[in-house]
Amino acid sequence: MDNDRATGQSSGKITSGIARVDTLALSTISFVYEQLPSWRDDPDRPDEIAEDKLNLQLCKYLDTRARFDFPMVRFDREEPQTCRRRVDLAASPAKTTKIGARTHTIYDPFLVLEGKRLPAPSSAREREYVTGLEERTGGIQRFKLGLHGANMVLATMIAFIQEKSPSDWYGEVNKWIVELGDSSMKDVCIWSADETLSSTDENQSKGVARYLSAHSREKLDKITIHHLWVRMKRSA
Repeated sequence: MDNDRATGQSSGKITSGIARVDTLALSTISFVYEQLPSWRDDPDRPDEIAEDKLNLQLCKYLDTRARFDFPMVRFDREEPQTCRRRVDLAASPAKTTKIGARTHTIYDPFLVLEGKRLPAPSSAREREYVTGLEERTGGIQRFKLGLHGANMVLATMIAFIQEKSPSDWYGEVNKWIVELGDSSMKDVCIWSADETLSSTDENQSKGVARYLSAHSREKLDKITIHHLWVRMKRSA
């Protein structure tokens, strides 16, 4: 993949500049984004605030909807990654499929997704969407370190926004990245202001927003992250 940021539109329509990024991964990201409002507003979904329960709910919903609307893909929870870590959700083909130059079986995910609450559950974990510093618990940080998605060049992060708006958090998250880049905070990986998020879609009526960022990795190809954010207040 070249170093330009990869973008995708809904319904699998792909923009220029992503020649070696597979269409299925981008279509899956768009499918997830389109499902977020209906998942949040599902009258059968119990209200939850805990991150692990929200990730489990979302995985069940996506996997069920995919059977009807996106049958080439299935979703799983807690996919093993490097260093005994697990990523929150993973998308795998429903049958053996060649994706780019690689063949993926049903046991071989082509996309991983990490879900984070905004705000984090405690002040000590305030910036965990981006970094956990020495603890290596940060969402973007784990992708930069190759702890998640080490063999991928495309990944997804989902934010469950429980306070404020996506635009508020967009400013906060970018501020944290800039501060890491100018060395005002010490981290276990190297950051740059070029790694800030850029907006690709904001839908206030549905309470969702979509952003994009690209990140360098030591000894690994650069990774592009699609950020899919949803306000968790149910629609009236």
